[in-house]
Amino acid sequence: MQKKTLGRTGMEIAPIVFGGNVLGWTADEAESFRVLDAFVDHGFDAIDTADVYSAWVEGHKGGESETVLGRWFAARPGMRAKVKLFTKVGSDMGGPGEKGLSEAWILKAVERSLERLQTESIDLYFSHWPDPETGHAETLGAYDKLLKAGKIKAVGASNYDAALLGAALETAAAEGLPAYQVIQPEYNLYDRSAFEGPLRDLCLEKEIGVVTYFSLAAGFLSGKYRSEADLKGRQRGGMVEKYLTERGMRLLDVLDDVAGAHGAQPAEVALAWLIAREGVSAPIASATSVAQVESFARAASLSLSSEDMARLTGAGIPAEAA
Repeated sequence: MQKKTLGRTGMEIAPIVFGGNVLGWTADEAESFRVLDAFVDHGFDAIDTADVYSAWVEGHKGGESETVLGRWFAARPGMRAKVKLFTKVGSDMGGPGEKGLSEAWILKAVERSLERLQTESIDLYFSHWPDPETGHAETLGAYDKLLKAGKIKAVGASNYDAALLGAALETAAAEGLPAYQVIQPEYNLYDRSAFEGPLRDLCLEKEIGVVTYFSLAAGFLSGKYRSEADLKGRQRGGMVEKYLTERGMRLLDVLDDVAGAHGAQPAEVALAWLIAREGVSAPIASATSVAQVESFARAASLSLSSEDMARLTGAGIPAEAA
């Protein structure tokens, strides 16, 4: 499987990153282990999670995904060395002071993540959300300590726009602090505005790696959801409803057409489009079954023509942008 350079981190990764939000949530531990095994067996090698996954579930408090991953590493000797591990800090973990990007919280949070993950080092540590109450210098200073201690190997930012990322890069350069080397934006065929434009331009200029989340628009781009009736009883129904628009249906029609021409599934085409987009290092995608991982492998090997790319890109552009 052809690997892609991840910004200036020195890492190379396979073209799809596993989205660990499902671990311990929509995939129990046994199924999580089977899916993760299959992911690595198919040649993939990067896993994304966060300390807060899956605090949104009733009875959960966060840390569930990292805990499942840690148990998987413990049960699979040598596996940790085979994958690049991404996790995040900054979301609200519920306790006093347990959120944001202050040095005090980052230094505590990383220890908790390392313990849950049963590892000595995190390959890529993300600022999960911007923290307007903490300056870039304090946050990057904390990461500097962790890099020097060997507890993390690279730093990234999630949900930063071009202005915020640019300011963080300027602070890093001015104060001799580590710079963000990877960005994690929401980006897919339907949701384009968070990445396309100034943020993509900045990432290309500075050689910043890009791993996209919501790469399948919460499952909408799989083609499973085409009406409100399809959403009933689905755990992601509330997130998918916003895509049931005229543009969304037009996009599914083109996805169906391109997928049919390639003997592929719509989700595979949607991921292949992301893999081929300028500036994207790899999309993040979640799986709760081995069959879905097998679909990832097909997506990674799917070659879309320039005509396919143009049709898909055009179908996903909002009317006001077009």
